[in-house]
Amino acid sequence: MTMNILVAGATGKTGLQLVQCLIDEGHKPTALVRDSSDTSTLPPGVDVRQGDLTDLQHGVCEGMEAVIFAAGSGGSTGPEMTDKVDRDGAKRLIDLAHKAGVTRFVMLSSVGADQSNPKGEMAHYLKAKHEADEHLKSSGMAYAILRPVALTDDRRGADVILGEDVDKSAKASRADVAHLLAEAATTGRFDGIAQDMQSV
Repeated sequence: MTMNILVAGATGKTGLQLVQCLIDEGHKPTALVRDSSDTSTLPPGVDVRQGDLTDLQHGVCEGMEAVIFAAGSGGSTGPEMTDKVDRDGAKRLIDLAHKAGVTRFVMLSSVGADQSNPKGEMAHYLKAKHEADEHLKSSGMAYAILRPVALTDDRRGADVILGEDVDKSAKASRADVAHLLAEAATTGRFDGIAQDMQSV
């Protein structure tokens, strides 16, 4: 059955592979993009819907059965933009999805975001992701949260490791992450689960 799926972050490195996965599986992805986004790299078959994660308006999730948050403020932005996009933008999209009757929300998170008071140089980012993840858990929607280790641009690996056996110093290919996000959104296999992930 074809699903209508909204993808935030569709023009990013992981997002582009994600929308292609969804198309390959016979689904209908819609990219949530800002006015300034370069949509020229989106594959044919992807619809576009205007929306800025720092100022989301009502209606962005209308007609969608699932939403995937694969966006991020980026490593070069400061704490303020991290809060606006990775925390507040994600939480706002979760609320709008719930109001629109979306049945499943999939979150691309990060290893370490399970901690409420993280330490180290990534602490601010991880705290923002943690708050967004917790908001999703309490949203009332079916959810899946994927927390990969450090991302690479490698091709899909031979396998993936999920959950407690993940080596937090390992790597995860964006191709593997994209495939798992698509699977989570379309099959419900990971409903109600927040888990770490690495490639093998």
